[in-house]
Amino acid sequence: MNGRVSMWPATTWWRPAVRVTAVVAPLLTAMLLSTIRDRVTAATAVLALVVWVVAAAATGDRVAGVLAAVSSGAWYDFFLTAPHLRFTIAKADDIEATTLLVLISLVVGEVALWGYRQQRRASEQAGYLEGVLGATRAVAAGSAEPDALVEVVARQIGTILVADGCRYVDGPVGDSRIAVLDHDGGLTRNGEPVDVDAAGLPDDEYVAVPVHLGNRVVGHFLLTATSRPSYPTLEQRRVAGLLADQVATVRPV
Repeated sequence: MNGRVSMWPATTWWRPAVRVTAVVAPLLTAMLLSTIRDRVTAATAVLALVVWVVAAAATGDRVAGVLAAVSSGAWYDFFLTAPHLRFTIAKADDIEATTLLVLISLVVGEVALWGYRQQRRASEQAGYLEGVLGATRAVAAGSAEPDALVEVVARQIGTILVADGCRYVDGPVGDSRIAVLDHDGGLTRNGEPVDVDAAGLPDDEYVAVPVHLGNRVVGHFLLTATSRPSYPTLEQRRVAGLLADQVATVRPV
């Protein structure tokens, strides 16, 4: 089971490649269109270049979308407006067309980026739900050894909350200095609430996710300090709590 679904690899090797492509693709397209500029209307050329902006923004990289928009406007000016092969525009109509190309590209890029984020959020939500359902099925069927189930849930919680490590500890949280993540998604430390959305999870101490069996806390998952800032959403924090409770009936009380 994996509670987090990512549409791109964890590494960021693809970002430079996407950004270079965002600059080069409009250049090559404008060069090609310039060989038949007498037979290509301005509207056709603009649409052909906007396609690359949409493609760049669809990767989820805003910088790539902006680069594609600027590159499209620059090379449209250079190859497709008079005087040709110069970054100069002589006609008012061409100035208007170039300006509109850049503006439309930026707007379309933002729309594509919004769509990408919506799709990624839906994918993550499906992944979280599958994680909870998978753990629930394992408990209901009794098909998993207790230690194996606890290990899987610990890995799920660590992934969802972007922690370096997560392990199960029997019994309630005994140290008041440890931050506790409630099942409603709230975090408290030393009895004081912590704004996770603004401050993120504490990166200098443990975070505990209690395991409830009815009204009792029978154990907790202990997350180690993160090596990078972690700002899990309220939904992610609630899913972590739901996952934690799945091990309550398989651990000795």
